[in-house]
Amino acid sequence: MPDPKTALVISAHAADFVWRCGGAIALHASQGYEVTVVCLSFGERGESAKLWKQPGMTLDRVKAARRDEAEKAAQALGVHDLISFDLGDYPLRLTDEDKYRLVEVIRKVQPSFMLSHSQYDPYNTDHAYATQVALECRMIAQAWGHEPGARVLGAPQLYLFEPHQTEQMNWKPDVFLDITSVWDRKRAAIECMEGQEHLWEYYTRVAQNRANHFQRNSGGQSGGRQAKYAEGFQSVFPRTVDEL
Repeated sequence: MPDPKTALVISAHAADFVWRCGGAIALHASQGYEVTVVCLSFGERGESAKLWKQPGMTLDRVKAARRDEAEKAAQALGVHDLISFDLGDYPLRLTDEDKYRLVEVIRKVQPSFMLSHSQYDPYNTDHAYATQVALECRMIAQAWGHEPGARVLGAPQLYLFEPHQTEQMNWKPDVFLDITSVWDRKRAAIECMEGQEHLWEYYTRVAQNRANHFQRNSGGQSGGRQAKYAEGFQSVFPRTVDEL
């Protein structure tokens, strides 16, 4: 049998994959892709303010709540495998052994493409660090001399999903993906993230704005394909094509 179509998301915190590429996950899952999501942390310290405002809250309780939210969101999106590294956040740091663990995941998944954060984020250095790690581990996974005899990685594209304040991040989208057909699944996943309810409507508006950009770039307002919701991505590596 041929290998299944696969994709890999490397998310700094437990909610990032929902806001930023939940539509891409759901859309590709509906097309038969097995999408694996690695959450390097739960975002328990820096991205769970609503939970910490509750009396008597503890770190373990916050992590448990965020894990539950992420699992429910992953189910709503059709994620094939959700892997939680539980490495802590603010700051997020990986040891060499943590990186080798991620390399093993990359080689096992053999993704057709990968998704992670913008390469610059002065508001949340965990995000940029996650992408630095993604690039480093992608490189190691391609090395024939790392764990000789193991299956090496090819050269999957790494797409950078949209940061929270794009104009501050040196992030320039060169791909727009129509997620209208799976928007209900992304919105359901968004609503699983109760610890950050203040972002629900924000990321709904982002998707609507990107749909406008999708339409303008697919032939213009009069001739372009209509879309109600879309996501934007920035590709890191050149894309090879046979025709434009």
